[in-house]
Amino acid sequence: MSRSVRKKPIMSWTTCRSEKDDKRIWHRRWRAHERTALASSPLGDEDGNLPVSVNQLSNVWDMGKDGRQYWPLAKQKKTARRFARRIGRGRKERKALEARLIHKFMGK
Repeated sequence: MSRSVRKKPIMSWTTCRSEKDDKRIWHRRWRAHERTALASSPLGDEDGNLPVSVNQLSNVWDMGKDGRQYWPLAKQKKTARRFARRIGRGRKERKALEARLIHKFMGK
C-alpha cells in the first residue's frame, strides 16, 4: 500500500490513530443487545426480534475520529512549505522535504 494515493483530499479530524477500540465497544454492545433480545423472545415469534439501528447504542460523534474536512492541495502545499522552512537547512533539502510531506499528506 505504499503507492496508494487519496483520490480526494478529505481528511479526518482526529485525536487518535484509529477507531478500532470504539468500534469494538460498539459491536460488544450490539451483540449483547441482540443476545438478550433473542433470549427474551418466544421461539415461534419471528417478528419479535427487530434489528437495532446504529444510533440506538452509540453516537458516532463520541468516537475518536469525529468528522471529516476537505483539505485542498493548495493548502497542503502551503503547510508543507511552512514545515520545510522550519526544519530544512538548505534549499535543496527544503524542496525534498516539501515533496516528501505532500506525499505523506496524500498517502492513505
